[in-house]
Parts: sequence; structure tokens; C-alpha cells
Amino acid sequence: MDLNYKTYGEGYPLVILHGLFGSLDNWSTLARRWAKRYRVILVDLPNHGRSPHTDEITYPQLAHDLAAFLEGIGVDACYLLGHSMGGKVAMQTALTYPGLVEKLVVVDMAPRQYGRGHDDVFAALRALDPSSLEDRRDADAAMEPYLQEKGVRQFLLKNLARDDEGFRWRMNLEVLDNDYENLIASVGTLGQTYPKPALFLRGSKSGYVKEEDLDGILRHFPQAQLTTIQGAGHWVHAEQPEELYTRVAEFLS
Repeated sequence: MDLNYKTYGEGYPLVILHGLFGSLDNWSTLARRWAKRYRVILVDLPNHGRSPHTDEITYPQLAHDLAAFLEGIGVDACYLLGHSMGGKVAMQTALTYPGLVEKLVVVDMAPRQYGRGHDDVFAALRALDPSSLEDRRDADAAMEPYLQEKGVRQFLLKNLARDDEGFRWRMNLEVLDNDYENLIASVGTLGQTYPKPALFLRGSKSGYVKEEDLDGILRHFPQAQLTTIQGAGHWVHAEQPEELYTRVAEFLS
């Protein structure tokens, strides 16, 4: 899997994975700061950003693709950080390839199965025909009846690419929609554990990681610690970047 990636700095590798509908650009600001100490590798996961599209998407396959990609660029061990869906990819990778992951950081995600939570987003995206758009304002207007939050629409519209033939989606909307149940599924199998240090960060205003999730986290990640970042929702790195930067830097060092 020839994944799209960007590298900052030199030193021990720190690999960062974005969430659903995201791309490596979501983490570029923090990556530049961590690059003072590490070789930070930002990755577009399959079916996202500028990485290749696949016929299906599952966490075991994503973990396999990531491990093969890292081997291909000469990374045989790293620190691995993932947010949201990327957090599940990071967890699955650490459980399946523990020798590859020296330390694990998961941002606002637990290993359990989640309920459906993006039906309004898929409805908004399906309402768009990128090939018929004149400009991004038309796209924003078409999505507004489904998504009232302008910030969410702007985030999603980062997936629109434009070339000589007009607009198109960078992400593989068809597969993400069709295989959405795989993306809200749990990770890890019964008895599968990652024995190394793990840091789970959650936003105080987010409901993604609850107190009752701690048992499930420790079942697969017995060396895990759970830390709450005050004043942050699910987008911890965007809402409280300084606190997240400090917590991760302390954990890795």
C-alpha cells in the first residue's frame, strides 16, 4: 500500500493517524512542534486524502496496510498516535504488530463498538454531486440543510479536490458509506493484549470515552493510563492543542 504521507523533523519516528473524513493535514501544526524531537510521519489512511482507494475497509486490513507501508519506508519501530477512527487503527496495529509500536497514544476513542453517529454527514455528502459544482459556496449551501454547523461543513469540504475536469471527492465516499458498520466495530480479539505503555486521552466534553470504557481499555492495554483534557470535545487536538501537546510530549519522553 503506497500511502500518501508527509514527514517533519528527524529522530525516533512518531506516526500520526487522522480520523474519519480527515487527512494528514489535520495534524500538521502539532506535527511541526513534535518535529523538534522526533521524525513525525503524518499518514493519509486508505480511502482518505491522497492515499489509494480500496474495495473495502476494515480495521485488520487498515492495520496490515499501515504496517506494510511503514516497513516500506524503513520504519521497524515507532511511537503511534491516532485520533478517533485513526485511534482504532492505531489500537488494532498495536495489538496485531506489538513489535512495531513502542508506545501508543489514542485520542478520544475506546476499543469498543459504537452506535451509528454519522448518518447526517453521509446524507449531506450524498446530497452533493461534485461534478456539477461551480464553486465551494454551492457545496456548502447544498450541505447546510443536513449539517447546521458551519465548522463541520468546512471540515468535510476539505475533501473536495478540483482539477481540469471540475470537482471530485478525494475520499472514497462509496466505501466509507457502505462499510461504515466496520468502522464503528470494536477492535481486538478475546485475550489479545498490547503489553507496552499506552496513553488514552479524552475530551471532558466528549462522550466517546466513558468511565465504563476503562475496563475494556485495560483488558487489551493493561499498561494504559486514561487522562481527561478539560474544555475539549472530540476534536481534542483542535480545541485544546497546548494541553494535548504537553501530555503527549511528557508521555513519550
